[in-house]
Amino acid sequence: MRIVADGLSPSCWSVRTRVTVTATVIVALLLIVGVAVFYQAVRHTVLQDLRARGVLAAADVVTIVRNEDPRGMLAVQDADFPLLQVVDDRGRVLASSEALRGRGALDVPRPPASGRPEVHTVHVPGVSADVYVVSERTSSPYGFRTVHAGAPITELTRNRRFFVAALAAAVLLATAAVAWIVALSVRRALSPVRVMSAELADITDIEGGEGERRVTVPDPVDEVSDLARSVNLTLHRLEDVLLRQRAFVADVSHELRSPLTGLRAQLEVALEHPGDEDWPAVARSALADADRLQGIVTDLLILARLGAGVPAGRERVDLGGLVREEVARRPRRVPVETDLQEGVVVWVTGDHLVRVLTNLLDNAERHARSRVRVSVASERGDAVLVVADDGAGIPPEDRERVFRRFHRLAEGRRRDRGGTGLGLTISRDIAHAHGGSLVAEGGGITGTGGATNAAHGGARLVLRLPLAS
Repeated sequence: MRIVADGLSPSCWSVRTRVTVTATVIVALLLIVGVAVFYQAVRHTVLQDLRARGVLAAADVVTIVRNEDPRGMLAVQDADFPLLQVVDDRGRVLASSEALRGRGALDVPRPPASGRPEVHTVHVPGVSADVYVVSERTSSPYGFRTVHAGAPITELTRNRRFFVAALAAAVLLATAAVAWIVALSVRRALSPVRVMSAELADITDIEGGEGERRVTVPDPVDEVSDLARSVNLTLHRLEDVLLRQRAFVADVSHELRSPLTGLRAQLEVALEHPGDEDWPAVARSALADADRLQGIVTDLLILARLGAGVPAGRERVDLGGLVREEVARRPRRVPVETDLQEGVVVWVTGDHLVRVLTNLLDNAERHARSRVRVSVASERGDAVLVVADDGAGIPPEDRERVFRRFHRLAEGRRRDRGGTGLGLTISRDIAHAHGGSLVAEGGGITGTGGATNAAHGGARLVLRLPLAS
């Protein structure tokens, strides 16, 4: 029973069923209300016509009563109002038409005032249909009289059932037609969606071994075609992510294999002739490879945490003070010049910012010929850190590539064979995690007033972070 109930729940229905049922119910309610209003309008029109004619028929009898106060038979002036009566205040019938001869007074309330006709629908014994009665109180030479003029509502009573049945049948037929039309229209409208669903089910490799595999975009420009284009865009992005992930895995495997292979080779050679080996030198070489492996694993862990959005505690950090401490922490191959503005405070994770600054200084030192320059300033609500060197610089076509994982330029590999190629990648990810940016520019070290040292060229790495409020 529970399974059946769940199957009948609207939440388990298809979109086509839900739309069809909703539209059908709404249309059925509107049709029922419309038919009811139409029936009442027809009935009101018929009764209004009877009232107008009944008032005229009663007025004719009232004229006679005022002049003559008749007794006995009354002549019928309107054939549709054959039921005429004149009743005194005691309820005695003084005069009536042939149709009411010998009958008692009609069971109709006496009008409270003269000259104001009132209408009632009553049942008269011996008459097959209900009687529409117009009553009017008037005076005669011998006292007050009540005049009744009635008409059997034969046509309305006789055709009521047929009329109501016809209207009900019309509602049912119209509702069924609407349900069929809506179901057919929704089916046709959702046909491209079914095609897309089938195509998506068939796409098991978003790289598309036989070329790009995409869903079909229907011809009409509507919401369904927009959905198809969005699906294709999502497939393209997934394909790009998968390709980059596979390339990343391949690069990681390559970077890890090199130190592991070197370490294994050193140990195997040393073990073949253990008596002839300088074991302290072997240990130092193995330790260097282990340090490189540890560096790669550490960098990968940082990238994974940044990519997963793992929250880290933040604090207010004086960017100029942090640069001053980091520059003074250890001597470098080339002198480092500083131009640090005071009071440039950012809201960051301190360890992450230290990692960025270390990576940028190491990179600049690696490529610099004679000096490195670091500047800190505030600009339009941002803290701007610039690390520049007077080295060979970064070609324009490589200024984005240097931020790719494991991507190293030829000069970088020549100057530092032990690097991982992840420093700038991690630095940019940290900048993005803090709502900032990191870009590479040309121009190298600028002189006083911002003039570029054209003689040496060089590279500029510009870090922007939002200022702390």
